[in-house]
Amino acid sequence: MRKKVIAANWKMYKTPDQAREFFREFLPLVKDHDRDEIVVCPTYLCIDAAVNSVNGSCVAVGAQDLHWEKEGAFTGEINAAMLAAVGTTHVIIGHSERRQHFGETDDTVNLKLKSALEAGLAPIVCVGEVLEEREAGLTDDVLRRQCLRAFYAISAKKASKMVVAYEPVWAIGTGKTATPQMAADAHTIIRGEAAKAFGQEFSDGVRILYGGSVKPQNAKALMSEAEIDGALVGGASLDPKSFAAIVRY
Repeated sequence: MRKKVIAANWKMYKTPDQAREFFREFLPLVKDHDRDEIVVCPTYLCIDAAVNSVNGSCVAVGAQDLHWEKEGAFTGEINAAMLAAVGTTHVIIGHSERRQHFGETDDTVNLKLKSALEAGLAPIVCVGEVLEEREAGLTDDVLRRQCLRAFYAISAKKASKMVVAYEPVWAIGTGKTATPQMAADAHTIIRGEAAKAFGQEFSDGVRILYGGSVKPQNAKALMSEAEIDGALVGGASLDPKSFAAIVRY
């Protein structure tokens, strides 16, 4: 059975002091929780506070993005080696907000994925359709294209730490949620693409998360689907009690 991953994406919220306060309240609520992997992805500014706060706990820390180059004149960017050096173990790649607002493409997702894997990080690779694509019946085509290009020229051995997150863009921050069946159907498409890229054995083991207005109220129904291997949680992860309720679904 695949161990579920419950990951928090804090987006552009919280100062270091607020991050420390979150963990003071959150960690006792999930003490000794080993059923699922728990990952919190704060802003770069809060990574140090997060890493020090979770030391000795069951919670890992990830970043929300990275640059694919090892170093260079890329003002404002951070690379995989820097993230690993400060204690992060995971990194989100290709989130829909990065695609929408900052020009992220399927090809840069592939470059970032390669860089993260090379540095030993566990990438959480995001794919998903926008509302217009869903309404036009293009969801399957979009997911296949995004996966094909994200997974390009990567071996199954190198991709062993990779996690995929399906995030229907129309459900992010809107209060709308894909039904458990809609999410499971999308996950089946993604798993099929993983099989083509990396082989059936890899595909059977890769964790595919759902992200899109996950809340304590719908977490149990979503997590009960066999094809859903966890959640990428946005707004509901900012409150320690709310996020703990999702972890404990």
